[in-house]
Amino acid sequence: MLALTLVGIGAGDPGLLSPRAIGALRDADLILVPLKGPEKADLADIRRKILADAAGDGRVVEFDLPHRADDACAYLDGVNDWHDAVAGAWREAIVRHLPGGGRVALMIWGDPSLYDSSLRIAGRLRAGGMDLSVTVVPGITSLQLLAAAHAIPLNRLGAPFLVTTGRRLAADGWPAGVDSVAVMLDGACAFQGLPPDDLTIWWGAYLGMPQQILRAGALAETGAEIVALRAAARARHGWIMDVYLLRRTSPR
Repeated sequence: MLALTLVGIGAGDPGLLSPRAIGALRDADLILVPLKGPEKADLADIRRKILADAAGDGRVVEFDLPHRADDACAYLDGVNDWHDAVAGAWREAIVRHLPGGGRVALMIWGDPSLYDSSLRIAGRLRAGGMDLSVTVVPGITSLQLLAAAHAIPLNRLGAPFLVTTGRRLAADGWPAGVDSVAVMLDGACAFQGLPPDDLTIWWGAYLGMPQQILRAGALAETGAEIVALRAAARARHGWIMDVYLLRRTSPR
């Protein structure tokens, strides 16, 4: 029997790891660390730093994460094919390095519940016949870090807010029925397609890391600066992770 624990590590700040997360890493017989290529070596380095501080005697195995072919087919088909490939990489590493069963841990950026595919990938392993139990240790999400960094609430008093992606914001425009929209996975700065009047933005990149960048203000005045900052930061580091909150200045 294999026991897989998905450990939310937030943005990689060891000070924000929960005692439960540290315990799960220390108890694991095998810890898998995905490698996403040289341009994202910083992410692997952060995981290595966490393990150096928190891990026990479990074996640490690094493996190459398959790349997603964005332009090969429709978006959801491409994502599903990628998930199949990642599940295969997990299976190969687990079978090779823990053939007799035991406790496997994977460190998940942010939290496994929010725009992360680790739970779906684990489901593929079980659907493929692997005898696998799955446990989740929650982590700090990028939305929590964004709100904390700007010292703001995510919602207005008594009002809902919506979490969506840059892809959906660009395709659908402003969602109906809400005045606050949190946007993730936006590689194209979809806010540029919105009428900027009466919108305020709170933006953050590399949240919780030494290179953290924050900007906030009226979208009409701050949007262009964020686009330029984002492009420069991505060119400098080779990768970027960012998130933002948009809010109508006048509730409707």
